[in-house]
Amino acid sequence: MDDAGALLVARPETGRATDGPTVDLGRLDLLLAGAWVDPELFALCPDYRVMLVAVDGLAPDGDEAHGETMLRAAEASARGVLSGAPLEQLPHVAAWRGAHRAVGAKPRRYRNSVEALLRRADSGLPRVNRLTDIYNAISVLHQIPLGGEDLTQLVGPLRVIRATGDEPFDTEIDGDTVVEYPAPGEVVRCDDLGVTCRRWNWRQGRRTRLHADSTAALFILDALAPISSDALRAAVDDLIEQLRRLGPGVRVAERLITADSAA
Repeated sequence: MDDAGALLVARPETGRATDGPTVDLGRLDLLLAGAWVDPELFALCPDYRVMLVAVDGLAPDGDEAHGETMLRAAEASARGVLSGAPLEQLPHVAAWRGAHRAVGAKPRRYRNSVEALLRRADSGLPRVNRLTDIYNAISVLHQIPLGGEDLTQLVGPLRVIRATGDEPFDTEIDGDTVVEYPAPGEVVRCDDLGVTCRRWNWRQGRRTRLHADSTAALFILDALAPISSDALRAAVDDLIEQLRRLGPGVRVAERLITADSAA
């Protein structure tokens, strides 16, 4: 399939439902080509950059202990960072609070993902599964919002947009699956089926979340100043290095979207 917006559906061996032909996940660069960021976001935050890292070939029985080691290192790093200044005064946290205010989101109510993790680091970061644990640890270690999606569950290219308010978002409340809708103008990540993450990098939905048996993933690294290009590159390299430990056939493709590249 040569269409960059081709359906990304589950491989038959995963046991998950499929809605169409399986896409060759080895052609990761093509799968990134249709990704898109709303130009209005660049107008509001000209220094915003998003790095997409698509990975397949992850072994479903990869090293679980490695994620625990990384989380402990991230907790120690966070304690060191937070010993020097209040959390809200950390430059990276303050930058995202400003960005959320710029798009009409209250930063105390809708905390960006890295701030939420840093707040939990002293009492212990969440233990979820090997892939989520790794990207949460990288997020804290590099102080950058970082999300992960199961690539086989995405339908169409990923977009970062201001919502119309009609896009469905499946989430969980008190153990029950419910469907919500974003506020008009809210910044969301979405695909052709609906929202995958609300409030830019606040809350991820159920449909595309990573599982212990996920073998292909899309990671989203959101960057604002003072994160430099070199610092963003270091976070990406660290993420890829850790993911390559999860299978001998891991393949990776990247795409950086900036105000200049999107123009």
